[in-house]
Amino acid sequence: MNLITSAIGQGLLWGLLGIGLFLTFRILDFPDMTVEGTFPLGAAVSVTAIAHGVNPLLATLLAFGAGMIAGLITGLLYTKGRIPILLAGILVMTACYSINLRIMGTSNVSLLGKQTLFSAKFLTSLPKFFDSVFLGMLIIIVVVALLALFLQTDLGQSFIATGDNEKMAKSLGINTDQMKNMGLMVSNGLIAVSGALIAQSDGYSDVNMGIGIIVIGLASIIIGEVVFGELTMNQRLIAVVCGSIIYRFVLLLVLKAGFGTNDLNLISSLVLALCLMLPTLRNKFQLNRIVERGTAIPSKERNENE
Repeated sequence: MNLITSAIGQGLLWGLLGIGLFLTFRILDFPDMTVEGTFPLGAAVSVTAIAHGVNPLLATLLAFGAGMIAGLITGLLYTKGRIPILLAGILVMTACYSINLRIMGTSNVSLLGKQTLFSAKFLTSLPKFFDSVFLGMLIIIVVVALLALFLQTDLGQSFIATGDNEKMAKSLGINTDQMKNMGLMVSNGLIAVSGALIAQSDGYSDVNMGIGIIVIGLASIIIGEVVFGELTMNQRLIAVVCGSIIYRFVLLLVLKAGFGTNDLNLISSLVLALCLMLPTLRNKFQLNRIVERGTAIPSKERNENE
């Protein structure tokens, strides 16, 4: 039971990463490699701030601000500097590594003996691992509700239109560069908050904790889409979180099967590759069945005529 509760709690906390990546990967339709820099950036900022006596909630908000700044830099490199989005993200991601070392002063910082968001009295009174479930659920509800409301506004619809058809959006008078910058800022802000929450949950921040993060975020998105199929925009936000939880259960089964923690990135890549190939395999299987049926009918008619 503890393992199941832990997987759900971790899935909710990591779900924020999936939601942030969903804004750029699915709505704006481009891969943002800044993710692997802003996730540990959020962790570094929050943990360092808490270690210096800052309130955990304020430290988490500082992480959100730091992530937004990193996202804005990527956006400006892309929209104003005309650097390809993939390369712009890589440049900021690389810069974040040195910045994180500057912030922490070392490769990792511990929160041993420090107060975090998970140290609140009403959370410590809950059964083991239920603190991450409760806090994760609360944050996910707030974030999903705010994003759902935002996407229904004129600004939100302009944001969606920019990702759907940029040329059409420009013809309607939408400043697509501003929409892209805004999307990157909000996305990386949420991802930095996810890093801050994971760091506070684990009790430490490490400069290398962003390696392979984009695969985890994409896995949450793809698994949610494969499992739940065609959904509305608001439902897809919830599906991403559910995909994150399912992904945690997959990792739990992998560890139970005897694999080590060093194999998790490999397993994550394999799971993501399989999920990405499922639609193709499904269509190919259905096509083969149609072909078989098509060839079977003439054979039957030929036998009857004979």
